[in-house]
Amino acid sequence: MSDRILIVDDDDALRDSLQLVLASEGFEVVGAADGAGALARAEASPFDVVLCDVRMPGMDGLELLPQLVRRMPGSTVIMMSAWGSDDLALEAMSRGAYDYLTKPFRPAEVVLTIRKARERERLRRANQALRREVQRVTGDRPIVATSEPMIELLELMERAAAFKSTVLVTGESGTGKEVLARAIHAQSPRRSEPFVAVNCGAIPETLLESELFGHARGAFTGADRARRGLFVEADGGTLFLDEIGELPTPLQVKLLRVLQEEEVRPLGESKPRMVDVRVIAATARQLDVEVAAGRFREDLFYRLDVVRLEVPPLRERPRDVPLLADHFLEHFRATLGKPVRAISDDALERLVGYRWPGNVRELENVIERAVILAEGDTLTLRELPQQIACPETGDAGAGADLSLKRARRGAEVQAIRRALRATDGNRTHAARLLQISHRALLYKLKEYTIRD
Repeated sequence: MSDRILIVDDDDALRDSLQLVLASEGFEVVGAADGAGALARAEASPFDVVLCDVRMPGMDGLELLPQLVRRMPGSTVIMMSAWGSDDLALEAMSRGAYDYLTKPFRPAEVVLTIRKARERERLRRANQALRREVQRVTGDRPIVATSEPMIELLELMERAAAFKSTVLVTGESGTGKEVLARAIHAQSPRRSEPFVAVNCGAIPETLLESELFGHARGAFTGADRARRGLFVEADGGTLFLDEIGELPTPLQVKLLRVLQEEEVRPLGESKPRMVDVRVIAATARQLDVEVAAGRFREDLFYRLDVVRLEVPPLRERPRDVPLLADHFLEHFRATLGKPVRAISDDALERLVGYRWPGNVRELENVIERAVILAEGDTLTLRELPQQIACPETGDAGAGADLSLKRARRGAEVQAIRRALRATDGNRTHAARLLQISHRALLYKLKEYTIRD
């Protein structure tokens, strides 16, 4: 079945010529002269690709773009304009566009861009089976994503899952590192064996060694019975060590030995026990910084950092926000017994534009609160917290981060990542979009540890 393409442009001649070119390439092509017509056609039947002009009478392309992305989350939107500018291209990308074409363009350029977009969509669909298996293990907390960074992360995760090698999952608090760890286990040959999770920062140091490695009866005061320990409980399966950066130094030495020798020795016992455990560790800290400061062993760091999965913060993947919001809405609608079935367009726009310092966990909490407060069948701005619904009047009190340095760093990192995605990782072109020199971009990539 051929891909369906919607061309949205008020220029009849351009629209007709594009329809002829793309139809000759085997695509099924439909045209619309304005935003209202495009939405009507999208409601009638979804499209795989949308070619959309930026400047049109009535609803312009940038206004239409988020509505198309929301109505057709699996489609690819490519923006077009004769008024090309770097700022406009970055704005379109931030709102969910896959690419940006400056008029006039050659027909071959349009076809090539569409072919690349469809290959990306093929990879996205290939991950759907992965996410279904992940949902089986993660229950009501599946991985819901359609953004480029998350698709790439899922592909890397799928490749790593097949092997026993240790995985280090990094990312800010609330990004879903444990969900990702469960997904790795779900895709691995160990999926039918135990998945055991422990937060290394939530257990007192005096108890953590016994919790991990076990103890014999009478090994210490209060040890009235033997304990196997989590490594033995996870034998044959996966052990997830969350907040590994909180692990005390003496236990770092013992963990390194377990990883190297694949055996544990419970407290109070003289003989070790062999264990077959796949270890996945996670941290919100920068472990290389912890190593440099002498707070984390370098040899353990390299033992853990065999395959690293860096989970991007939610603010760097705004295209995932509508999908996540809809997922949480459906979940809480069912669990709370509320008849809420939709999110208004203006509320969704604020959700997408918010920076989400608490990441996916914060979004989940916001949707749960909104469902509880909702009086009708649609979530509106009234149900959203003040800092999201009215950011210009939000609380700037003690809880707000007023550091200009951190704000500037965050803005620069976000802009650099967007520019690299917009140029398929071409640093020279990305530097041009960012209006900085190539050398300056290389310096910032190193300073901010951005892997392009």
